[in-house]
Formats: sequence, C-alpha cells, structure tokens
Amino acid sequence: MADLLNQKRLAAEILKVGQTRVWMDPEKVEDIATAITREDIRGLIEEGVIKRRAVVGISRGRARARDLKKARGHRKGHGRRRGAAGARTPKKEQWMKRIRAQRKLLKSLRDNKEMEPGTYRKFYRKAKGGEYRNVAHLKSSIAYAAAQKKEV
Repeated sequence: MADLLNQKRLAAEILKVGQTRVWMDPEKVEDIATAITREDIRGLIEEGVIKRRAVVGISRGRARARDLKKARGHRKGHGRRRGAAGARTPKKEQWMKRIRAQRKLLKSLRDNKEMEPGTYRKFYRKAKGGEYRNVAHLKSSIAYAAAQKKEV
C-alpha cells in the first residue's frame, strides 16, 4: 500500500482537523497517492474521496442507566457509603421529617374534631419533647389515651 502520510497531513490542514479525523476512501488509494499538491487534495475533498470524520463524543447512555438505578434506590449499599450515617442524613433533617409528620397528623385530628384543643396541645407538647419515635407510635399513644378516657 502506498504511503499516504503526506496527503493525510495536507488534508488535515485543509479540513482544519487532526490527522486522525481524516478519512480516505480505500477504493481510491491510487488517486490519493498521485495527489501531491494542496490543490489536488482540495479536488479530492470536493469529490468526496477524502472526508472529515465526525467527532466521537462520550456516550451518556451508561450514566443515564446508572442514574435511573440510583433514583430507584439501588447502588446505595455498604460499599458505596462514604461518611457516617449522620453525615448522609443529618440528625436535624431526621427530626424535621419526623416532627412535621406528627404535627400534620395532630392538626388533621384537631381540624376534623376528632380531638379537642386541650388534648391536641398536650400531645403537641409531648411530640415537641421527642416522646414519639414516629407517627405510628403517636397514633398508638392517642388510641391508648382514648381507651383510658373511656374506662373512666
């Protein structure tokens, strides 16, 4: 096969790309080998014997697949974790999530007249003091208090 390095270099300069992005038609090797001037190379470019290769990008396909998995809660096992549990979800955020849910329940019970305001205040203060672990614990406590009230 003929040495086409000089032609490739000239074509790269004319096309304003790197030499790796110059494509030469393997069928027309003899024509390319005879082209020794810039004008000859320009003619071959116009004919489509020499072309500029497209830029090869980095595919985001794998990244999208990974992000989908993460959105569904995958790839979050022990080996993936860096930092303490308190750094991943701070204590304050945990508290905010818990207390807001408890207060929402208490307000709905008060607004629906299922709980009188005095009882609401009592449970609200206890929730603020951190007496209840979660909404289920608060509900069981309310049910227990209601049962105690019926007995008396």
